[in-house]
Amino acid sequence: MGTTNTPILRLAEVTRVHGSDATAVRALAGVSMEVHAGELVAVMGPSGSGKSTLLNLAGGLDAPTSGQVFVEGEAIGALRGDGLARLRRRRVGFVFQDFNLIPSLTAAENVALPLELDGQRVRRARRHALAALDLVGVRELADRYPDAMSGGQQQRVAIARALVGDRKLVLADEPTGALDSHTGEDVLRVLRERCDDGAAGLLVTHEARHAAWADRVVFLRDGVVVDSTGQPATADSLLEPTA
Repeated sequence: MGTTNTPILRLAEVTRVHGSDATAVRALAGVSMEVHAGELVAVMGPSGSGKSTLLNLAGGLDAPTSGQVFVEGEAIGALRGDGLARLRRRRVGFVFQDFNLIPSLTAAENVALPLELDGQRVRRARRHALAALDLVGVRELADRYPDAMSGGQQQRVAIARALVGDRKLVLADEPTGALDSHTGEDVLRVLRERCDDGAAGLLVTHEARHAAWADRVVFLRDGVVVDSTGQPATADSLLEPTA
């Protein structure tokens, strides 16, 4: 796996304030962090600590009050309309706790949808979708609808949708919260393997056993990074052999 000095995700002194004056709520306060290719970083903290806000800013679903967010070196705050939508379709994959699959579409159609919205022909998009389903071990579900799948199967399809098109940044918000412990571990194994193959992953979780899959754990409290385990990755450290 090749590495560069440019992180896939970089947050530079990011602050997010909701409301104004007396009703202002500070969700994040000057958070800076980097996530490199090949790295899975877990974010932990109590309810209201800013975990989901951080993830939304990282994926361009929300904009910071101050500071900047960079994806593959590009400041996403400078993007508007189609440019921001294109970034989310091509570079960033989201995995949510409630799956967010479209009930009227098959697994393959759900996974192919971002590619088709980006202008790819249906046949080519389906080919990429089948490859993504194969990557997460559920290719046999290609023509099955969500209501005919288990929770774990739906989450694997959601992960396939997040990975299709070789996205470099995968953002997961409590992706195992609706799953039993065994299925949850399987889902995390898929995320871990995708990062090992070169993606950068940011995982919000409240369970230490799930954070154990990560290379680093960042702890948030009241919108501030209060602690972290492990060392932030660099191009040199990612080339070092692991024990």
